[in-house]
Amino acid sequence: MSIPANLKYTKDHEWVSIEGDVATVGITHFAQKELGDIVYVEVETLDQTLDKDEVFGTVEAVKTVSDLFLPLTGEIIAFNESLESAPETVNSDPYGAGWMIKIKIADASEIDSLLSDEAYKELIGA
Repeated sequence: MSIPANLKYTKDHEWVSIEGDVATVGITHFAQKELGDIVYVEVETLDQTLDKDEVFGTVEAVKTVSDLFLPLTGEIIAFNESLESAPETVNSDPYGAGWMIKIKIADASEIDSLLSDEAYKELIGA
């Protein structure tokens, strides 16, 4: 199972890539595998500022719908609109083309609360 070392992770199975004060967020390989075939990604919080752990959207798979939790406080500045027509990209490329949102980070100190790749591997028993 792929767990890139250059990313941070949450206990809710989101991954976070940080570049300056912008974080790119998606769900992990483990999460997409558990959900199964993803058929819809909904994010209605674009241009909103949300607190860490608030729901920023949902991902719908054939058998279930799962909330998506914001890993860091900030403003949602971008949504991966290609997921509207090709949500299955989250299954095929969760760490690349399957990214979901970009956040302008409001509190950089929250980054310290994210999991390393080693801590995430331990969480999922990988």
